[in-house]
Amino acid sequence: MKKIWLAVLAAFVVAGCSSAPDKGTVSGSGEVEREWVEEGITKNFVFARGMGAADQTLDNKTQRMATSRNASIVNAQYNMLSFLKGVNLEGGVTVEKAIETDSVLATKINSVIKGAQVVRTEWTNDDGCIVILRLPKKALKEAGVKLAE
Repeated sequence: MKKIWLAVLAAFVVAGCSSAPDKGTVSGSGEVEREWVEEGITKNFVFARGMGAADQTLDNKTQRMATSRNASIVNAQYNMLSFLKGVNLEGGVTVEKAIETDSVLATKINSVIKGAQVVRTEWTNDDGCIVILRLPKKALKEAGVKLAE
């Protein structure tokens, strides 16, 4: 029984040390973790994190939170696009190279990224915001982007 508890505890510690897309990045005290996974690809999704700062000159807390959330979404979209540009497509060419030669593809990718779903929103103790965007690979495929496996 003791070995089982040690195994469970070890798995919990290992899982807690990494910052997967479904893990929080803000501690209970409102501080941001020092290390996290910025973007990546899972079996069915592409994900990206974004961080936005609150305008501290605003008196209203709701306005500070709303502006920091909007900024974090834009930052996450930028991070997702930057990440996707380095991904290889079927045939060995990168997304970045394909976009350079196909303006329609560039428009489709930008549109798909704008439609990415916010799956997690967290606020820091100074009303800053961190979001995680998730984009189904299926949406990329429908836009004509076939990622290499």
